[in-house]
Amino acid sequence: TVVIVLWYFLKNVTTLIINSIVGIITLVVVSQLNILGMESFKITWGAVLVCALGGLPGAILLIVLNLAGISI
Repeated sequence: TVVIVLWYFLKNVTTLIINSIVGIITLVVVSQLNILGMESFKITWGAVLVCALGGLPGAILLIVLNLAGISI
């Protein structure tokens, strides 16, 4: 049973890491390419933390908040 629990934990951790990397890459691409006319979109430690914990949904949330005029 220990092997099954360890495998399940590692499988979920890998998914979370991949999702976090995709979120951070999305954040960098949006920031560098000025997508959606977002020249004022700056990458801050708060934004990186949201993307690291939230992944792609976190990056989308930051983009929507920036479009609404709220920056983190």
